[in-house]
Amino acid sequence: NHFISPAKGQWTIALDQVRDPGNLGTILRIADWYGMQQVVCALTCANVYNPKTIQASMGSFTRVKAYYTDLAPWLSQQPQPAYAATLEGQPVHRWQAPASGGILLLGNESHGVQPELLPHCHGQLTIPRFGQAESLNVAIATAILCDNIFRQL
Repeated sequence: NHFISPAKGQWTIALDQVRDPGNLGTILRIADWYGMQQVVCALTCANVYNPKTIQASMGSFTRVKAYYTDLAPWLSQQPQPAYAATLEGQPVHRWQAPASGGILLLGNESHGVQPELLPHCHGQLTIPRFGQAESLNVAIATAILCDNIFRQL
């Protein structure tokens, strides 16, 4: 799976069990907005060619490649550091994104990133919560995390 390794200085989004095609399409659009060229999906993610994914991507599916793979072995082989979005992570506002690039791993809204993927990550990030909501939509969380990464670069 070396052909889907992020290039030095680049960021890649990896998705674990994001099953909603609308969320996948929106995440492709967010990746496109921030100049990311690929999204790596677990085999359990929604299909990139689902009509709802295509519609939600607003054309970004033509510019951002979606790859499907078994995430644990893929993550273990990557030279770039991976950071998982979790509720227990380091607040993203106090985290310094590496200029060398990396992988941002997000899970589904109900279960988050699978625990077996966390040992393959260099760290965990969280979006600080100030209210009472249990969680954020995964596409919204992706946008917030990407914005925090890219405003530092």
